[in-house]
Amino acid sequence: MVEKKSFLDRIENPIRKDALKLAWPVLTELLLGSLFGMIDMMMLGWIADRALSAASIAAVGITNQPLFLGLSLAQALNVGGTAMISRYAGSKKENKIENVLRHVILLNLIILAIPVTIIGILYTDQIMLFMGAQPDALAAGRIYFKVIMMGFLFQSFNMSITAALRGVGETKASMKINIIANFFNVIGNAVLIYGLFIFPELGVTGAGVSTAISHVFATVMLLSYLLSKNSVIKVNLKNKFKVNKRIIKNLIRIGLPASLESLFLRSALIIFVRIVAGLGTVAYASHQIALNILSLSFKPGQAFGIAASSLVGMSLGGKKLKQAEEYAKETRKLGSIFSSVIAVILFLFGRSIASLYTSDPIIIQNTAMILKIIAFVQPFQSSQLILAGALRGAGDTLWPLISTVIGVLGVRVVIAHILVNQFQLGLAGAWIAVFIDQFVRWIFIKLRFRTGKWKYIRIH
Repeated sequence: MVEKKSFLDRIENPIRKDALKLAWPVLTELLLGSLFGMIDMMMLGWIADRALSAASIAAVGITNQPLFLGLSLAQALNVGGTAMISRYAGSKKENKIENVLRHVILLNLIILAIPVTIIGILYTDQIMLFMGAQPDALAAGRIYFKVIMMGFLFQSFNMSITAALRGVGETKASMKINIIANFFNVIGNAVLIYGLFIFPELGVTGAGVSTAISHVFATVMLLSYLLSKNSVIKVNLKNKFKVNKRIIKNLIRIGLPASLESLFLRSALIIFVRIVAGLGTVAYASHQIALNILSLSFKPGQAFGIAASSLVGMSLGGKKLKQAEEYAKETRKLGSIFSSVIAVILFLFGRSIASLYTSDPIIIQNTAMILKIIAFVQPFQSSQLILAGALRGAGDTLWPLISTVIGVLGVRVVIAHILVNQFQLGLAGAWIAVFIDQFVRWIFIKLRFRTGKWKYIRIH
């Protein structure tokens, strides 16, 4: 009997095969995560009271900006961990991986997760008002914000473990765990938003409670996997933890530019959000729905960027410089194809997709217009994300920082302010600024990649 070959087994090009092997679980995880997030947003859009529905969507969008700032800083610290772990995996120094993981988790909790959680809970109103929340959005989202901040503690912890697993090329475990957690999150959202069965109707607060519980659930599953015999990273709790200055130095050297990049990116996006929020709650709700849909279209770029980081890091750890470059180019090619297909779908069916979120004709019209602009953003955004991922896998985090500062802070915010506030172009002006920003960042990252200098960065 002839054994059936899987899709990956049929691929003859080993570079492409490895890229797809690592990327498809990440892509599946990210796409399903986005789809679950879209369903969550749709549930809020289906709240019968249109004013409350728009306020709830706006509250989620306003909460997401400071939350994403915290998550981006956590991910930036994880960049150093992934780069180090992938190098050790490539050079067959697996005995050093557990200690790196422990350092990443500890630094993430002490420096970031715990302080951000406390600040978020204590200064909820001040943060939401700074973000441009209108009175209706503030009233609807105050408790939601506090609950989401508590969930952030577990979310950042989960990200550290996931980043370490991806560093050694293990992407299936986190995919399965996150899909399960997100599935239960969607069920919990439906139950708590609408008050199904014996549960109270909590609206947007219910969405926050369900999300926070799903993060705790994911933490339990990730720890169970990490401590099991099946884990590719061997962790023994009996091993004493010793602070290693060299590990901390490497994490700071690689992670600091990535952290600054995230800080500048999210700070600029907060300013950008305030510009959009000034257009009113309905306009901001349209913007938030478009962002929610946009998250789906750039997931291929993110997924193949993560694969590029791992493959480039392991190749450089094994002194295979040419192979590292081939992996980067192949992941960029594959990711761009996936993103372009999604962009075409959003361009052609934007109005139909927007109508899944709300019945408000103004919000649908605004969102459909934004999605057409998003379609033109995709080729540049995808390529930039993947090549930047390759650079980070090599430990070259300075140039992604430079491109972000110039693109987001120097281009997006300034042009958005001019087009929205001076030329009165509304949401269209804000999203034209997004397109120009992505194009500028793509140029910077591509030029840096072509120099090849990233292949010679050393990690001790």
